[in-house]
Amino acid sequence: MKARFCPSPTGYMHLGNLRTALFSALYARSQEGQFLLRIEDTDRERSDSKYTRDIFQDLRWLDLQWSEGPEHDKGNGPYFQSLRQDLYDKYYEQLEKTNLVYPCFCTEEQLKLARKIQLSSGKPPRYAGTCANLTKEEAQKRIDAGETYTLRFRVPKHKTIEFDDLVKGLHQFKSDDIGDFIVRRTNGTSPFMYCNAIDDALMGVTHVIRGEDHVANTANQIMILEALGLPVPRYGHISLILGFDGAPLSKRHGSSSIQEMRRDGLLPGAIINYLARLGHYYKDNSYMSFKELANQFKEKHLSKSPAKFDQSQLLHWQKVAISHLSLEEVWEWMGEQVHTLVPESLKELFVKTVIPNVVVPDDAFFWANIFFGDFGSFDEEKMAIIKQAGQQFYEATLEALAQHGNDYQKIVNYLKEKLGVKGKTLFMPLRVALTGETHGPELIHIFELLGIDRLERRLNYAKSL
Repeated sequence: MKARFCPSPTGYMHLGNLRTALFSALYARSQEGQFLLRIEDTDRERSDSKYTRDIFQDLRWLDLQWSEGPEHDKGNGPYFQSLRQDLYDKYYEQLEKTNLVYPCFCTEEQLKLARKIQLSSGKPPRYAGTCANLTKEEAQKRIDAGETYTLRFRVPKHKTIEFDDLVKGLHQFKSDDIGDFIVRRTNGTSPFMYCNAIDDALMGVTHVIRGEDHVANTANQIMILEALGLPVPRYGHISLILGFDGAPLSKRHGSSSIQEMRRDGLLPGAIINYLARLGHYYKDNSYMSFKELANQFKEKHLSKSPAKFDQSQLLHWQKVAISHLSLEEVWEWMGEQVHTLVPESLKELFVKTVIPNVVVPDDAFFWANIFFGDFGSFDEEKMAIIKQAGQQFYEATLEALAQHGNDYQKIVNYLKEKLGVKGKTLFMPLRVALTGETHGPELIHIFELLGIDRLERRLNYAKSL
């Protein structure tokens, strides 16, 4: 069994194509098969080697290791489509010999006009076969005259193309509803429809997991492979990822490229655990490694319904992933900005104190700046809390600090007994005065972390207000 991931290097990887890669890799691992990576870079204008490098980097960072592909040649390479044109040309010759393709001289303007007329007549837009009946002599004369042309596949008449989708079940297409389609561009290069199918066959791909937006392409690719006598893989089309409003997932729904997620500090385990469940059912909802996710992966558990992206769920898995890191790993993940602010002697206490309130490294920096920098002035809401507590509250807290040091429980007991305060009336004025925030880490740890000198300065400042 061999599954594959074949991205185009025309932009950064995002959650949609990453999920395709993940499901393909999980499926291959679950079947003890091979996971192949192929770079589909036939779009010369948009393809860029920097995006290829980023794809490699993203997959490795997420531990989605390919067993065949670039840097892992198993004899089926090259694994860049831009280097495989000779192979594609060989199969063009085979199709030409059997009269299964023909040159098409229709311009883009002519095709647009034909589509417009078909749509206005209530017909589905498809190629009308304008050049299908040109004789070889007529076609050659136009070629010799310098006219540009594409090569179109001659779709057989009155045929049903069907395949059993791994996810969606039986699909059937009538060939009479499919117009003759382009298999070679005017510049001689091969479009996705053609080279994608041929590469799958030649590289021994047995199972194709891809988005449901490719369902219509599948009938065309099956016809190409059957015409060439090449093996047809099993296809499985997964539902697309949608945003909260039901539209295709985009940046406005909170989606980012994998590069951006890594820069923001999201952890690979969080992304993998979330995406594995976005369109696939797992009975076990615990945090799992890639191997554990693969062991429980089943194609029958792939959802037929669209999957909705939920940023809060991704952040939930981020919190879970953080909890699986060691203290030293969390410290390293927090980054250099935090390391610069937090004294080495307080490193462990800081991590333990803020970890429940941290999702990304910027959160850790926020708290490091509050504890060891300057949290700035109080806004109107916080000033109201300080003034309502009153000068007497902070005088009593300073008295308790002088008597008991930064022993949180003794200070709290002192304030309860002297001022008769409790609950929010006791804890909120302390939190605001010491951190400038109304929510955050537990007060007992804040007292430990700030130490007597900082506690005294901040309480005196609140008292002065």
